[in-house]
Amino acid sequence: QVQLRESGGGVAQVGGSLRLSCVASGAIFRINDMSWYRQAPGKQRELVAVITRSGSTNYADSVKGRFTISRDNVKNSVYLQMNNIKPEDTGVYYCSAGVITLPLPARDEWGQGTQVTVSS
Repeated sequence: QVQLRESGGGVAQVGGSLRLSCVASGAIFRINDMSWYRQAPGKQRELVAVITRSGSTNYADSVKGRFTISRDNVKNSVYLQMNNIKPEDTGVYYCSAGVITLPLPARDEWGQGTQVTVSS
């Protein structure tokens, strides 16, 4: 069984920074893409950033230039550095990963989420 656990959420001031972390554990053979999603109150979950195993990244337009996704393949971890935080960044942030646990094919695993609240 694979588990993803996020940490690092909390309350941040407008213009401040937060760093989210997510670590995957269990019988993991390999992890493909790792992503961060978020869900604001009353809205659908949206993709924030994704990083491939080789380090290629892609971001939602709303966070480009402010957020940076990175990963550590040895530690099965992914990070989200959030800078110049805005009120619209408030929401629950979820980590997702495409995990291969042999002999099964890759499947998407999700964390429980971590709350980010931006106060002005």
